[in-house]
Amino acid sequence: MDAILKTEDLKMTYRVGKVDVNALRGVNLSVAPGEFVSIMGPSGCGKSTLLHILGALLKPSAGRVIIDGEELAAMSDASRTDLRRRKIGFVFQRFNLFPTLTAEGNLKLAEHIHGNGRSAVDENTRREILQLLRLENKMRHKPLELSGGEQQRVAIARAIINRPAIILADEPTGNLDTENSTIVLDMLRKLNRELNQTVVMITHNPEAAAIASRTIEMRDGMIVKER
Repeated sequence: MDAILKTEDLKMTYRVGKVDVNALRGVNLSVAPGEFVSIMGPSGCGKSTLLHILGALLKPSAGRVIIDGEELAAMSDASRTDLRRRKIGFVFQRFNLFPTLTAEGNLKLAEHIHGNGRSAVDENTRREILQLLRLENKMRHKPLELSGGEQQRVAIARAIINRPAIILADEPTGNLDTENSTIVLDMLRKLNRELNQTVVMITHNPEAAAIASRTIEMRDGMIVKER
């Protein structure tokens, strides 16, 4: 099966003062459609840099990134922005919901942006996602009226509402207690299993990583182990 996401000899070097810092040192990664991959490693190992490059938010210093058949290096900035809009859904540690909008307003805004100014989401798809994430009764609530776990579930719904090719989750349970972390991880696993959603998640938590079908460990900008 062709990979939906692939990197080849990916390298990233930052210039800090007069010193070069090698954040990535030749990362080769392949993710199949419908796979759930977790990326683990200590702070500074390069996992966040890798996720930002996979999401077309950063340009690598060298190497190739191919997302659903499209190579990022061959794209203009505008084309990369369009690819993010069409094919990538982001879930962040800090939720990043608009506080003045209800949960429904946050979802409709995502539909508008990802639908290039119009909603392309049919009611059956919307209903399926809200039921799966147990959000049917939360749509009229603003973020501050929701628990942390509920806010993250709204953020997940926003990320998948237009059915992107890939979900990139950046420490999605980092701001949650144990109970809400378990709920959110269970939601991600259900999305993967029931909707066949491809998920790449970075985490420092072994228990969170264990829900994935494959776990990749990084050290010093390199992949050192897969299981």
